[in-house]
Amino acid sequence: MKIKIILFSFSLFLITGASFAQKKDAPKSIISDKVRISKYHDKDELDRMQKGQLLELYIERIKLLVKTLPYIAFATKPGVTMSTLGIPNTKDNRSILDDEIEASDAFLETTLNFQRTMLPYSDKSNLIAAIIFYEDTMKAIHQYSEFH
Repeated sequence: MKIKIILFSFSLFLITGASFAQKKDAPKSIISDKVRISKYHDKDELDRMQKGQLLELYIERIKLLVKTLPYIAFATKPGVTMSTLGIPNTKDNRSILDDEIEASDAFLETTLNFQRTMLPYSDKSNLIAAIIFYEDTMKAIHQYSEFH
């Protein structure tokens, strides 16, 4: 009985290890699957929000733009991989994409720290105007993808 348990555990360990090894070489997505706007807002709706809600909405829009805008020559929506675009899924290309993702995350972290510190001093009307601008930009990015 012990031998069966040991063999079962060992085979489960090998299967798990093999599945993780294959994921490492899987094609990487250019734009994260987490990059989505759940809702666009109009000015009246934003006027009714508290400043704290506007700050979080503003920050969320910055995240979306930073994770999308640099890649519109490749894709405008999440889920497009290097392989989808015809880019060879080599170790060097995966490494370059990983470096880019790390650099973008570091930039975003610094930017968001700044925004969380300084944004509370901004006027509510400026926040609303910026959110509307960011949302219009995201709409334009999605329209851009329809033109090619």
